[in-house]
Amino acid sequence: MTITKKQNGSTLEIALEGRLDTMTAPDLEKELKDSMDGAEALILDFADLAYISSAGLRVLLAAHKAMSRKGGMKVINVNEIVREVFDVTGFADILTIE
Repeated sequence: MTITKKQNGSTLEIALEGRLDTMTAPDLEKELKDSMDGAEALILDFADLAYISSAGLRVLLAAHKAMSRKGGMKVINVNEIVREVFDVTGFADILTIE
């Protein structure tokens, strides 16, 4: 998985490419922990994310909880495969998805 990070003022934008699974979730978790301190808002761009597993969902839930105390978090450009995972797991009701 490739992680591309961009800071736009107080908004942190992270784009993911590839698979967010058991092997790559710790990489995203570390990147978020290292980068979220100064961010008031978090945007996760999933345009090139092909797959997400329960390990990836766990990282998203932790980020959502951390950012809910700040300006919030949204997920953009979600494909059908990832959207179905969000729908089945109930994450579609928890996350802000655009």
